[in-house]
Amino acid sequence: MLRLASAALAGTAIEFYDFFVYGTAAALVLGPLFFPSFSPLAGTLAAFGTFGAGFLARPLGSALFGHIGDRYGRRPVLLASLLLTGLATVAVGCVPTYGTIGIAAPVLLLLLRFLQGLGLGGEWGGAVLLTAEHAPEHRRGLWASFPQIGPAVGFLLANGLMLGLSASLSDAQFTSWGWRVPFWAAGLLALAGLWLRRSVEETPQFRALAATGQRAEAPLAEVVRGHWRLLLLTGGALAVGYAVFYAVTTWSLAYATERLAVGRTTMLACIMAAVAFKGLMTPLLAALGDRYGRRPLCLAGCAASAVWMFPLMALLRTADPLLMTLGFAVALLGMVTMFAVVGAYLPELYAPRIRCTGAAVGYNLGGVLGGALTPIVATALADGSGPPWGVAAYLTAIALVSLACFALLPETGPRVVGKRSGGPAGVRETETGAAEAAAPV
Repeated sequence: MLRLASAALAGTAIEFYDFFVYGTAAALVLGPLFFPSFSPLAGTLAAFGTFGAGFLARPLGSALFGHIGDRYGRRPVLLASLLLTGLATVAVGCVPTYGTIGIAAPVLLLLLRFLQGLGLGGEWGGAVLLTAEHAPEHRRGLWASFPQIGPAVGFLLANGLMLGLSASLSDAQFTSWGWRVPFWAAGLLALAGLWLRRSVEETPQFRALAATGQRAEAPLAEVVRGHWRLLLLTGGALAVGYAVFYAVTTWSLAYATERLAVGRTTMLACIMAAVAFKGLMTPLLAALGDRYGRRPLCLAGCAASAVWMFPLMALLRTADPLLMTLGFAVALLGMVTMFAVVGAYLPELYAPRIRCTGAAVGYNLGGVLGGALTPIVATALADGSGPPWGVAAYLTAIALVSLACFALLPETGPRVVGKRSGGPAGVRETETGAAEAAAPV
C-alpha cells in the first residue's frame, strides 16, 4: 500500500504542480505580457479567465479518462493524464508573448490551459481509485488521502520555484524569462512521474469486473441517466473547497501585491506556509474520517468555512505577514477537513463499474462551480478602496450551498455501511457501491 500510495501521491503532486504554476503566473505576470492593451485590472481579469478555462476542461477530462478507467482499467488513466498535462505545461513556457505574435499569444495560452485541465480531470479519478480500491476497508480513508496530499506538494513545488526565482532575479529578468522556468521544469517532473508509475498494478476490483464481463459499456451515460442528482450534489458540495483554496492561493496573491503593496516574495511565503500546514493535516483528518465517518467531517469543514470568511478578509487587509498566514491557514484547515476524506467518500458513492467516471466528474464539477469563477468574481468584487467584504460574502454563500449539498448526501463510512447492508462493513459496498447500499440519492 505504501508503494502504491506513494506513486499516486507523486503523480498528483506533479500534475497539480503543472496546474498551480499557471495560477501563480496568472496572478503575477501573465496579464501585462499577454493582454498589454488592457488596464491592470482588466489584464488580471483576462489572465484569470484563461486560468478558469482549465477548470472548464476538467469535467470533460474526467468524462474522457473516466470512460477509459471504467472500460480499460485505472492504470492507463494514470499514465496518459500525466503525459498530457506535462506536455501542455512545458508548451505554456514556450509561448511567445503578445508583443511577439499578437493575438495568437493569448489564444495559444487558452488552448494549452484547456489541455492542462483535460489531463488533470483524468488524473484525480485514476489516482484515488488506485489507492481506494487496493486499501483495506478500515483504512481506506487514510490511504485514499495520499493523492489529496499531492495538491499541497505540487503547490509548494510550483510556488517554491517561483519564490526562488522572484527573490534571485530582478523584476525585468523575472518578467522577461524567469517566469517560464517553472513551466519548463514540468517536463522533467512528468518523466519522473511516468517512471514511478510504470510498474503500478491494476486494482483488484477492476480485474474482477473485467473477469466477469461486468464493465460498463457507456459509463458516462449510465452515471448521468441513473445518478444525475448524486452528481450535482457532489459537485455542489465540493464547490466551497475549490473556492476557498483559489481565493487564498490565487486571488489573494494578486490582490495583496497589486492593491496592498505587499511584496511578491512575502505573499508567496505566507501562502506556502498555509498550504504546507494543509498538507500536514490531510492524513490526520482522513484517519478521523475512517473512525467517525466521512460526512461529519465534510459538514464541519463547510460550517467552519462559512464562519471564517469575514475574519479572513479582515486579516488579509492588515497586510501583516503573520496575520495573513493565520487567516490563510485557518481557511485551508476548513477546506481540507472536507477534502481529506473525499478520496474515499466519492468512490464509495458509486458502483465499481461506473466509479472512475462518477467520482471524477463529480469532483471536477465542483472545480467548475467553485474554482473557475472565484478569482474572476473576487477580483471584480474587490474593485474599490475598502475592505473586500463582497468577496467574503460570496465565499460564505458558496459555503452554505455546499453545506446543504453535503447534508443531502449519505454517509459511506465502514460502520454505517455495515449496519445498512445487514452484514460486515463493505460486503455490499464492493458489489454495488456504498450509495446504492444505503439508498440511491
